[in-house]
Amino acid sequence: MNIRLLIGFLFCSLFFACEKERDERVIFFLHNRFLEEHGMEELHPEFGRTEYSEIIGEFQKQGFKVISEQRKGNVNAREYALGVVNQIDSLLASGTEAGRITIIGTSKGGYIPQYVSTLANNSDLNFVFIASFSDSDIQNIPEINFCGNILSIYEKTDPFGVSALERKQTSSCEIKHFHEVELNTGMGHGFLFKPLAEWMEPAIKWANGNYTLE
Repeated sequence: MNIRLLIGFLFCSLFFACEKERDERVIFFLHNRFLEEHGMEELHPEFGRTEYSEIIGEFQKQGFKVISEQRKGNVNAREYALGVVNQIDSLLASGTEAGRITIIGTSKGGYIPQYVSTLANNSDLNFVFIASFSDSDIQNIPEINFCGNILSIYEKTDPFGVSALERKQTSSCEIKHFHEVELNTGMGHGFLFKPLAEWMEPAIKWANGNYTLE
């Protein structure tokens, strides 16, 4: 092959690969606390196995690039969030639009995205906080400041998750889109251990920029 044609071919291939990467929608998924100190196959005494791989798989089936890992040990939520912010900054620097990036977390994994929201301070990023707010958070974690497009999902029978509307009201950043979904699965905190359509479908819609969830 002519060297100029070869160079041109490689350039075009690289160009279209970069374009495809920039057009991807990206999900950062942060799992619950149980997996920090237990193996993937270990059973929670009440809720059973955290179906982490199945949850990741459902997001991938919908065409998302998923960035996730099993955290090790009892990590500090704010410190871990700094690493996620650095990854987001790299995506933004490479040309990915903020509106194509969604950070989703369940339970303790939902507090990490709250810190990401605070530290990134980018009103175009998308966030889904699942079963990760309690009324005492306003006093106990006053430094969190919601920023971005926020979807809050909580379960009526779960003692560890309630409406986060108060946090929205105390946050100073522009929040273009805010929505809450109250579930009533009867599963308590165990609802987030499984890839239930009840929480995954609204999360996927949000990550696709469907802020009305219709």
